Amino acid sequence: MEILTKIWGMLGGGVEDVLNKEITDKNLVARLKAGLQLAVLSADTSALGDQASIIEAEAKSESWLTCNWRPLTMMVFVSIIAFNFIIGPVLRMFHVPVGDLPTPPDLWDLLKLGIGGYVAGRSIEKAAAAWKGTP
Repeated sequence: MEILTKIWGMLGGGVEDVLNKEITDKNLVARLKAGLQLAVLSADTSALGDQASIIEAEAKSESWLTCNWRPLTMMVFVSIIAFNFIIGPVLRMFHVPVGDLPTPPDLWDLLKLGIGGYVAGRSIEKAAAAWKGTP
């Protein structure tokens, strides 16, 4: 999803330079650049739709674990963050010897992705219910 946008961000200027060097028609260069950007955005949109459908399928699953693994994982991540940045410092103010829970660097990315997925899933769920006319 975002990877294609990042790749375009890195290559976009280089692609434009090559197009400008090889093609003298500036209108054609502009159309080609717009077409490439549209292709990247279309791929991003398609990937987001695929991810949303996976999250929706998980949320509708009859298996308790399949339905709840994402929210449980997010609760664990939020608990680690709350302990490290709220609960731990407050306990240390009262001279309670507590250490921090290890926070892997990728935890922040996973937390952003998980919360974003949850929000997208809930939005799709509500939109589908509204479309069907159910509360």
